[in-house]
Order: sequence, then C-alpha cells, then structure tokens
Amino acid sequence: MALNEQPAAGAPEDGMEDGPEDGALALGGTLESFGDSAETRALLGRLRAVLGDHSAREGALERFRVIMDHYQEQPHLLDPHLEWMMNLLLDIVQDKTCPADLVHLAFKFLYIITKVRGYKTFLRLFPHEVADVQPVLDLITDQNPKDHETWETRYMLLLWLSMTCLIPFDFSRLDGNLITQPEQTRKSVMDRILEIAQSYLVVSDKARDAAAVVVSKFVTRPDVKKKKMAGFLDWSLSTLTRSSFQTIEGVIAMDGTLQALAQIFKHGKREDCLPYAASVLQCLDGCRLPDSSQTLLRKLGVKLAQRLGLTFLKPRVAKWRYQRGCRSLVANLQLCTPSRRDPRTEFEMPDSEEDYEVPEEVESVIVVTVILRALTYEERRGACSVGANVRDAACYVCWAFARAYEPRELQPFVADIASALVIVTVFDRNVNCRRAASAAFQENVGRQGAFPHGLDILTTADYFAVGNRSNCFLVISTFIAGFPEYTQPMIDHLVTMKVNHWDRVIRELSAKALYNLAQLAPEYSATHVLPRLLSMAQSPDLHTRHGAVLACAEIALSLRTLEKQEDRPPGSYLDARAVWGLKQIQQQLRDRQLYRGLGGELMRQAVCVLIEKLSLCRVPLGGDAVVEGWQWLINDTLRNLHLMSSHSRQQIKEAAVSALGALCSESCAQAPGQAGPAGLGGLVRQCLAELRSLEETTRCGFSLALGALPAPMLKGMLQQVLTGLGAVTHISPEDVSFAESRRDALKAISRVCQTVGVSAGGTPDEVVCGATVPQIYCTLLGCLGDYTTDSRGDVGAWVREAAMTTLMDVTLLLGREQPELIEAPICEWFMCCLAQQASEKIDRYRAHAAHVFLTLLHAAGPAGPTVPHVPHRGDLEQLFPRSEVASVNWSAPAQAFPRVTRLLALPSYRYHVLLGLVVSVGGLTESTVRHSTQSLLAHVRGIQEDPRALEDFGGTLLRVFEDNLLNDRVSVPLLKTLDQMLAHGCFAVLTMEDDHPFCVRLLALCKEEIRKSKDVQKLRSSVAVFCGMVQFPGGVRKKVLLQLLLLLCHPFPVIRKSTASQLYEMVLTYSDAVDADVLDEVVAVLGGTAWDAQLPIVRSQRNRLCDLLGVPRPQLVPKPAAC
Repeated sequence: MALNEQPAAGAPEDGMEDGPEDGALALGGTLESFGDSAETRALLGRLRAVLGDHSAREGALERFRVIMDHYQEQPHLLDPHLEWMMNLLLDIVQDKTCPADLVHLAFKFLYIITKVRGYKTFLRLFPHEVADVQPVLDLITDQNPKDHETWETRYMLLLWLSMTCLIPFDFSRLDGNLITQPEQTRKSVMDRILEIAQSYLVVSDKARDAAAVVVSKFVTRPDVKKKKMAGFLDWSLSTLTRSSFQTIEGVIAMDGTLQALAQIFKHGKREDCLPYAASVLQCLDGCRLPDSSQTLLRKLGVKLAQRLGLTFLKPRVAKWRYQRGCRSLVANLQLCTPSRRDPRTEFEMPDSEEDYEVPEEVESVIVVTVILRALTYEERRGACSVGANVRDAACYVCWAFARAYEPRELQPFVADIASALVIVTVFDRNVNCRRAASAAFQENVGRQGAFPHGLDILTTADYFAVGNRSNCFLVISTFIAGFPEYTQPMIDHLVTMKVNHWDRVIRELSAKALYNLAQLAPEYSATHVLPRLLSMAQSPDLHTRHGAVLACAEIALSLRTLEKQEDRPPGSYLDARAVWGLKQIQQQLRDRQLYRGLGGELMRQAVCVLIEKLSLCRVPLGGDAVVEGWQWLINDTLRNLHLMSSHSRQQIKEAAVSALGALCSESCAQAPGQAGPAGLGGLVRQCLAELRSLEETTRCGFSLALGALPAPMLKGMLQQVLTGLGAVTHISPEDVSFAESRRDALKAISRVCQTVGVSAGGTPDEVVCGATVPQIYCTLLGCLGDYTTDSRGDVGAWVREAAMTTLMDVTLLLGREQPELIEAPICEWFMCCLAQQASEKIDRYRAHAAHVFLTLLHAAGPAGPTVPHVPHRGDLEQLFPRSEVASVNWSAPAQAFPRVTRLLALPSYRYHVLLGLVVSVGGLTESTVRHSTQSLLAHVRGIQEDPRALEDFGGTLLRVFEDNLLNDRVSVPLLKTLDQMLAHGCFAVLTMEDDHPFCVRLLALCKEEIRKSKDVQKLRSSVAVFCGMVQFPGGVRKKVLLQLLLLLCHPFPVIRKSTASQLYEMVLTYSDAVDADVLDEVVAVLGGTAWDAQLPIVRSQRNRLCDLLGVPRPQLVPKPAAC
C-alpha cells in the first residue's frame, strides 16, 4: 500500500514484516479494550535495563511485537494509549545521554506501533514545534542509509520530519546567518530537508515510503513551492527518464519517485500543480509502465495518471448543492411562496461550465474505444486469467454513459456499445459480468432509446436468465443473433476471444454456439469464419488449436444441416475445398505428434468430435485413405485410455465411441451390403480381442465401441459379441475391481440388442432370438448380485444400476416385439431381484430399481401389458397404482420403505424383499435405519395374530440367514435386524413353545456365523442376538447361556466387556431366565468383575457364573502337539 493511501480500519500497511499471530486470528473481533496496557508500560519502562543483555533485549522486542499483533484487526483500541507510549519512547530518543543502541531500540518499538495502527494516525502525535526541526534534522543526518539493522530509525525519523514540515513559519527564518566564515556558506534548512528527502527516495528499504511523505508535505508548503517545486519536479522527471524497470536499481528509483509525485499531486493545490501536469504526463507516458512486470510500478503509474487527470479538469460545483438561505425564517418562507418571491432573489447558476472545454490531455484518454476493449479484456495468469473486475467496471461505465450523455451525443457509438454489451451479456465467463452488462444494456435502452431491438433483447436476457452460462451461450445468444445488427459481431467475438479461451468449458460452449449462429449467417461463416478456423487449427497454442477444431466440427455440421433444410445441393455452403481441409486436420496433427502428453488428450477428444460431425455431414468416405487415419486415432485412443488423466478419461472415451459409431454408420450407408470400407474391415474381431485386455479402461472403451456399431457390422457375429460382452461382466480374482468395465459391457449389451432387433425365428448370429434371450438374462441377473467394494466404496452399485437399466430396455424391447420370448420363470426372477434392489439402503439405486420395477409393471400396449408373467400382477397394481408412480419419491426412506414392505405379504417376493430390508435395517444411515426398521416392525406386528404367517416369515428370515452364512455384507446387518426384532417382541408368539424350531435353527446359524470369527462388530451383534434368544424357553435357553458365558472369556477384552454388559441387562430384563435365589449374586458378579482383566482371573468368575446358572463349565481343549 502506498503511503498516501489511508488503510482501512484494522488493516495493516502493506509491506509490514510480521503477520498476526494465530492467537490474534483466533481472537478476531472479541477484544473490547487494550488489555495489555500494564504489561506494555512495564516493557517500555525497562528498556534501559535490558539494553546490555542481548537475549533480554530481543525477548522484550518480540514480546512487544506479539502484544501489538493481537490488535492488528482492531488497532483503534490502541488510540487512547498511543500518546503515553510515544512519550515514554521519545524520552529516550530526546535524551542526549542515551547510547545510540538504546535510541535505535526505541525507534524499533515506535515502528511496531506504527505498523499496527498505521502511520497516518500515529504521525499526528510527534512533536512538531519550531524547536523540533533542527534536532530531527541533525538526528537523521547522523544516520547511515546503508545500515540495514537501523532502517526503522530512519523510517520513523523521516515521518517525524514530515510532521515538522507543517510548522506555520517560513523556513528561511530558521536559517539565521548562513555565512559562518569567509568563503564558507552553510546550507539552509530548506535545502537540507530537500536533499535528505531526495537521497532517501532511491533507497531500497522502507525509508523510501517515508521520504515520499516528507516530499508531499514539504514541497507543497507556500514558502517552498515557489523556490523548490520546479527544481524537484525536474529532478523527479530526470530520475524517471534515466531509470529502467528492467533493473532492480531502476525499479527502486522509479518506485520512490512515482510515490513522491503521486503524493504531491494529491496534496498540492490545483493552481500550483497545473503548470507542471502536462510535462509529468508526457514523462509518465514515456516510461511505458504498462509493459512492466512490476505490479507496484503499474499501480503507482495508474494512481499518478488519475491524479493528473483530476488536476487537468476544472472543479465543478453540483447544481443540486445545498443553497444557504436567509437567517430570517420569515424571509425564507416568503421566498418559498411563488406569489411573493422576488425574482431578484432567485439564485442563478452560472452557465460557464456548459462552455468548459475538456483539456486535450484528458480527451486522449477518455474515449469509447477504451471502454469497448475493457468490456472484453482478459489476461492470462498461469492456468487461469484476470480481467473480470475490469470487465465489470467497464459495464458500470457503460451504465453511467446512459445517465451522463444525451442521446444525440451517444448516437455515433450506439452500435458499438450495444454489440459489446450484448456480447458480454451472453458470452462472458463470469456471472457477475453478464448481469452487470445486462443491467447496463437495460439502462441504455431505457434512457437512450436508440439501442437496436432493445426491448426484445431485454425480455430475453434479463437478470435471472443470464445467470445460467449454458443458457446464455446456446439459447439467448441464438435469439439475439437473429437480429442482423448483432449476428456478425457475436460470431467474430466467439472466433477471436472465446474459441481460444483458457477455460475448456468456454471453448466447448463457444463451438456449440457457433453451430447455432452459423445458420444465421451461412455465407459469412463459410467464406470467412471456417477458413480462419482451419488456419487456427494448426496453431502452436494448445487452447487455440483445441477450440478451433471443435468449432470447425460444429460449423461444418451446421452448414450441412442448413443445406438439407433449405433443399440445397451438397456443397452450397460447405464446398469440397472446405471438406478437404477438414479431413486433413487429423493427419496434420498426427504428423506433428500433437496427440502426446496432456495436450494430446484435448486434441484426441476434439478430433474425435470432428470425425463424428464430419460423418454426420456425410462426407465421401469410399476409398478414402483418411478413414484409415481416423480409425487409427479412435482405436489408439480407446486402447490407451489408461494413460490419460482420470478427470478427462470419461469424456475422451465418450467422444471416441460416438465418433466410431457415426463413422461406421456412415460407411455402411455409403457402402450398402458391405461391412464398411477397407479401413474398417475386421473391426468387430479387433474389438472382441481387446475385451480380454488386462487394462480395465481398454475393456470399457471397446465394450462401448461394440455397442455403437451399426447392425450391418454386427451381422453374422452377434453371438460372439454377446458372449464376449458377457465374459467381461463375469467376476474373476484377477479383475474383481473392474466394476467400470462390467458396467460399460452391460450398456453395450443394451445397445447391441436394440440395434439388431428381435425375432423369435431368427438365428443367434443375426438377431436376438429364443436361443440368446436366456443367455442375456443370465448375464443381467448375475450382475444384479455384484456387490464388489474397494477403496472407492460400493463400486458394484455401478454395475447393478447398469444391469437394471439394461434389464428394463431389453425386457421392454422383447415385450413390444416378441413377448413370448419372456418366460415365466425368468420374469419372476428379474421382478424379484428388482424388488430386492428397491428395498436396499442406497437411496439412488433404490429409487432407480423402483423406477424399473414400476415401469415394467405398468408398461402396456394396445394388446395389453407389455411384460407377461409378472407374479401377483393384480396385487401389485393395487399396491402400486399407476396414479402414484410419479408422486412417490423412492429415494426418500420415509416414503419408500412403508411401500416396499407391502411386498412381504406376497410369497413370491418375500425372500428377496426381506434380503434387501435386512441390509437397510442393519445399515449406518440414520434415516434409512429408522424408517426401514419401523416399516419392518409394523409388518411383523400386523401378522402377530396369524401364527402360520409368522412362522412363514420366520422361516424365510432363517433361509436368508442360511443362504448368506459368512457373507458379512448380509450376515452382520441380519444379526442387527434380529436383535431389533427380538428386542421388540416380534417372536413372542413362538416363545409359548419349548425349544421352538425357529429358535433352535437360529441358534445353530448364529454359532456357525461367529465360529472362529475375529470381527468385533459381528461378535457384538451376535451377543445381542443371544441375549434376545434367552426369552425362548426349554433346553435352548441353556445352550444360549452357554454361548454367552463362552464369550465372557473371549480373547478380545472389548468382547468380554460388551458381553458382560449385555448379559447384565438381560438378567434384569428377563427375570425368569435366572432363578430368583441366585439373581442378586449373578448381578453382583457381572457388575463387580473387571472383565478386561487377565483371562485366568476372568475365567474363574465365568465358571462361578456357570455354577450359579446351572450351565456346565466349558473345558479347555489342549492344542495338538507339534510333530
């Protein structure tokens, strides 16, 4: 921060060495006063004592710095204490008996205070009487400017000197007799001050800033400006002229000189500075500061230029300024009465300002062309750019134009300003700039009234509409470009400024916008824009090259589409020369090896888009060697996806697959009856071979490539394609984490089936038929059981989602074309699997499964339901009526689980729905667990009066347990579910029978599940289940207690403590499980034993419990001796 700028309250000056401590940041705005006053006074009072001890001196200085830094954000709290702090320190400075080191130490403390509070506030407290001038001059004269240890002293002395320059007496009165001896003349005070200031303006430390303050106070004095201002300005301009910002010395000299000049033109009177303003401005222009890499020099140059501009302009008094009335209230009232107002008392504003001529120097700066350039200003800084603040300010200036000028004055510039504002409104990257431009355009339309089609544009490009960037580029821009006045400027701006933009998203949006705008100016686009873009496509700059290729692709497709719409012959807009140039781009980039590295990723994606668009343009392909180059690029891209960055891999893959599909479709259309031209021969076999690659991304790319191929190329090889894709979906130990390849293979299966169609009597190599349907469904339903997890989480969910989508597409295709191919067992299988997915814990996939389930349920054609053999169709249509399909949010647990649990009443769906529900009930998400548990318990409570239904439910639950034994994904949540159900008495009806089969079977399954397990979560859950099973009477109770007592001596102390705690609660809850006469002793043993102690100690207490509960003591089984 320059010294002539007042810092904001609480903000330290720029360049301060020590930033605030962490404590200061933590305190923030909580301080209410200067609470360290006493400590500060003590520190300053013992400076003389600590001078001789170096460590004590440094400690005191550091402690004072820490205290002051606490108030960096609230420096105003120091104001009541500044005077006594300064007095304590100046007493040392003004004491001539103090050693020099003590004086320097005092100035260090003064600088720390100045750093925190700001020099402008602190400056006023310096003594500034006539008697202080000479001592301060002598002190600063004695300083060594090259001593880097005492720069604080020189800085503070220069500030003090600037304050003494404000004395109201002529400095010549302080000189006395300047001739001391014959032929010896003493320097005047005025000369000494100016010489000191000039010498310190070119030093490299902070004293340079203080010297600029001295100059501004000194040179603008009435007695000094007559004698010294001209000479100092000559010295300053000479310094600027001979200094260069290419050297360090030049930068330092220019910095100090520019600071001094800026402060002079700020504090000096206009009539004093005006005679020199033109010369200073001319010298400033000659310095060429905008070309400098030094930000501070450019800032000081702008500051000096704006102050010179204000000096040139004559001050104006606003017409609406306050007019002082008469001191008599009666007279004022009479003046306010129209009938009594004396015309002679009317205040007449002189009209001299209307004839005031703006100086030529100012007119050379303030022109419309500067604002128009500022509206699109952008400067690269590394990986991003700056300029949004400049563009926003330019919009504000345009807004001010509407208020400042009459329409006739602005009329010559209306077209340029309107076009520029429209361009910023729709094409600026920053939303604030777009909205500012929209507001400026609206203001000009309202006040000027001459902006072309202003009202029509305003209704479309209002404040809220321009908030969406894609909407601006693709929708609003097309509407505005429909007015001829704006079409060409908008196209030119996109080609000049946006196609080569540093932001990839802007380049892509610009290319898409050119697709729309090219149809509004086809001749201009074909004859001017496209040739320019073709030359830009060979640019050495990556961003320019990438954007140009994308733009070429979009414009080519736009022009060819327009030819078709207007029934023009091919080549009317997109001629053969342009097509040839477009087809050569790929080979030219390959020859220059521009497909390598990070830049190669962008170019591969762009050229793939170009290939796709040119294929859609139906450019001639027969016998063209260019196609082989295109095919090479696509294959090489798909084969090497693993070498590309992860954030761009998906987009590149999609671009390559789309390009391949469009290219193959066009080649088959141009060569009917063949599998494409020679360059595409053997493509299917090549893709099938790549499906066995060891790289997952390669499998992904070529799987999708097979899905993008047209039907003629799949003819005769459909069975091999489906088998190859099905093999990719199989999980093997080597590729268990290849979830993305399995997902993309499923997507490819869907596209292949829809491409080749269905025919019940067809052959497996030609169409989907009865022989291939079971194979397809087996693959899809197998993928619905993919629950693979890795460091990324449940990656199998991607596969399940793709399997559900493909299942829906294939089933609807079969249902519409050949419903007899959907067999009842297969239909029941996939509907049950979908019901399971619709009851699981992940909201997104649960909602997707419900959507697929209900789509297949309610799909219907003229002949009736599309999907035959849906189990319990009538019940399902009552449970899930078509009218509720759109209103239910299946991703919300509160809405999903109460509905999906209704399926538990249908035998065909009970097993799979229960399998999904137990995973949700035993999950981690609070809302999912709560609503799924409530829904499950509500269902079980509803069948309590029906023992048969309850036993069927229990049997299904045990079957789920048995089928998923040792499958932690299901078994651990299932144990938690059983704990909830036992705790809520869901099986109370079954406790009426001793040794009920449900409990016996459940105990056996639990024992098998935890046998040799070291999973703490599973063991804890099993303890809770065992405690709940105590409510079942008969011999099974003793077996359950034995399991609990075994767990009391588990090797893991945490399991022993958890078991003891839950067993303690169990004996209090189920009082009939323990005899009343031993209950108190059992409770005492459970509660008084340290179960995390050594096992021998714990084992004795456990055996005591066995005796009390009537359970045989477990016997240690000796380990077999090693051979």
